[in-house]
This record gives sequence, C-alpha cells and structure tokens, in this order.
Amino acid sequence: MRYHLSLLQTLSALSIICASGTSTAGPAMSRDEKGAIIASLDSTLTANYAFPDIARRISPVLQEHLKKGDYDSATTQEEFASKLTDDLVKVSGDLHFLVGADPKWIAEFKAKAKPALKANMRKEELSRLEETNFGFDEVARLKGNIGYIRFSYFADPELAYDTAASVMRFIGNTDAVIIDLRYNNGGYLEMAQFLASYFFSSEKDQLLFDYYYNEDGKRIERGQWVLPGLPGKRMVDKPVYILTGSTSFSSAEWFSYAMKKLGRATLIGERTAGGAHPVARKLVNDDFFVQVPIGQIRDPVDHGDFEGTGVQPDIPSPSIRALPLAHKLALENLAKTDDARRTEFVWLLPSLTAAIQRPHVDAGMLQKAAGKYEGRQIVLDNGTLYYIWRDRFRVALEPIGPDLFAVEGVSDFRYRLNASRGKVTTLERMNKDGSIQSYKRLD
Repeated sequence: MRYHLSLLQTLSALSIICASGTSTAGPAMSRDEKGAIIASLDSTLTANYAFPDIARRISPVLQEHLKKGDYDSATTQEEFASKLTDDLVKVSGDLHFLVGADPKWIAEFKAKAKPALKANMRKEELSRLEETNFGFDEVARLKGNIGYIRFSYFADPELAYDTAASVMRFIGNTDAVIIDLRYNNGGYLEMAQFLASYFFSSEKDQLLFDYYYNEDGKRIERGQWVLPGLPGKRMVDKPVYILTGSTSFSSAEWFSYAMKKLGRATLIGERTAGGAHPVARKLVNDDFFVQVPIGQIRDPVDHGDFEGTGVQPDIPSPSIRALPLAHKLALENLAKTDDARRTEFVWLLPSLTAAIQRPHVDAGMLQKAAGKYEGRQIVLDNGTLYYIWRDRFRVALEPIGPDLFAVEGVSDFRYRLNASRGKVTTLERMNKDGSIQSYKRLD
C-alpha cells in the first residue's frame, strides 16, 4: 500500500482531523511503571526516530527526571504523557513529538488489520473529512479577478481528490492566486504535491520534495515530482502569493518553502512554526503511543530544510493584515502589465490600503458629516456613519481615507466629504468611471 507522508503535528496517523479518542483517567501510576514506559519509549525512538544521535540523548534525560522525582506529581497516564511530551520537545527541539495515553485507540490500531474493521474506519474517516469539506474553508474570486483559497489542513488526496480538483478549477480563470496557509497545521504531503503541480509545466520533470523515512526498520528514500496529469488547467505563468503565519506548520510550511525556492510564489506574512519532519504514530505499550518524526525532507534546490527556524516570508507582515497586502500587491503588479484594466486596479487600491493600515478619521469630522443632503441623509450611529436614501435604504460608510468612504455592499462608487471652514458642505459621489456627482448640504 502506498505510504502517505503525514506532517500533521497533533492529529492521528489514521485520521488527520480527529485527535485520539478520549480516555478516562486510570489508576495512579507508580514510579516503576513510569520507568518501564520510559524504557519502552526509548526502544521505540531508537527504532523510528529519524535522528539517532538525538534519540540517544533523550532517554538519559527522562531517566534523570524520573530519578529526581520530577514525574511524581503526574499520577495519571494523561498527566505523565503530557510531561513526557514536554521533555521530548525540550530535549530534541522537535515540535512534532507528542506522547499520548489512549488504550482504546491502541486496541483499535492493533485490530485494524481486519478487513471489515479497516473498511469501516476508512468510511468513518471519510465522513469526518466531508464534514469539514476536506479542509477547504473558503474559495473565492476577489475583486480584480484574484483567486483565493484558504484551507486548514492538507487532506489525504485519495479521499479529497474531487474536492481539491474542483477548487483548482474554480480559480483556473483568475489572473493571480492567493493561497492562505496562515492557520494551516499541515497534513499529507501528497496533497501539497497535487496542488503545487498546477503551477508548473508537465513538459519538464520538476522535483518538489525529496525525503527519506523509516518504516518497519527500513530506510526508504523518495522524491515527489510535479504530476504529469491533472484535472483542469495548469497555471504555469500565473502570479502566486502564499500567506504564512506563526501557526503555519509542517506540510503548509513545505508547500510554501518549495514554491518559494522554485521561484513560483511570493510569501507574505509571518515566519512559520518550523516543523519540517514527517511523523508517524508508534505504539509504546498497550496504553501509550508516541508521535515521532520518522524522516527528513529536503528542498529541491539547496537540499535543506527549516526545522526549528521556520520559513521566512519574502514580505514580512502581521498575519492579520497579510491578505489585503497580498491582494493589493497582486493588483499593483497586474496594473503594470495590463493597460486595459489599469483603471480598475487603481480604483480598488484605496480600499485595500485602508484594510492594511486603518486611516485616521477625525471623530469631529464624523459628527460634522451627519446631516441632510440633496435626496439623501447621513447619520452617525455608535461611531459609524450610515448613508440613507428614500427614507428606507441604509448602508454603512467605511473609511478608506481621511475624507473618503467606501459604501457597504457597493463597488462601483464611493463618497467623499468636502469641508469648508470647519463644516462639511457637500457630499461627492465618486464613480468608478471617473465621473462625480455632488450633493449640497441642506441643514
């Protein structure tokens, strides 16, 4: 069976969206029991951890903690698992480590070789994935014909193939693409391979990820290349912007890193978490398991990785403002090459600039703006200006400049307040085509 390279930190190797089954606290653990678990954990790490020299340093540290009584306060399996996790991460510096206590999951894992049970587990997994749309949270066509995809994990492509393909078809006719990985915790590298392949030609072999991993005592080396056949059109010349944040992890980081290294994307946002290693869940005994990094991935250009350091964006930005910044950058770059649509792009820029850096609007100006104008009225309600016409329709005015306001739900015009001698005298409707209508103040 094909091995899926999973890089999801906190989720099960069997189900990438569900944490291990809930277990109730068992009887208090003795020091001898804890020592036996540490010994078994050492054997598991020796057989599976990708970095033997680090593995050899871990057990003595854990044994010393046990001897000093540092684990005595952990009376339950869950508490002891938590402390082991903390110490594994501290000694190794590897954020992928996770020790868990879940006898129910372990029993199911041992029984999964039975075909009927395995098929049922796969069916349940598919159902859970469908409930979250395989991680695809938002797919949109932003103003200016910019494609936008936000997803929270990289799903197993064997299950998510149709959904992922439909997402890529949706953005196929856009002029640039923004891929939002700010809150993506990783998942299957095969999905990263599938999505990345859309941005490269099939006429040339292109390596995306090069790696090795341990499986059943064997070292397996593989490379993942651009796929030769895809549903929908490729976007080999389309500008790509990837949004990153401190919670971007594992496969999300590798997707970003490879696209950056290969010159196919501009990264915008914050430095990522720095979890570069593929993981698998391994049994320690009948009650405990450990999620352990089993291999190492290398980038296709310099053959390095970003473990512990994270992926540095090309354009640093607070992650909360990365989307409007990427949108603005995409439009600015398109305006340089598309003369026919330059006016449209320039029209959209003030709103995006305001979303990146909120313009200062004088509170006194807002109060002075409230009043009656020809055929319309402006009111100030709880700090927000509202535009009212025909005594029935009411929409908010959103500041995009000191005296410039976007209109809620409207993209074809905006309003400017003109003041004279400390008083707002006219309301100007500024249309997308460049024309202007003025409305005199009546009160």
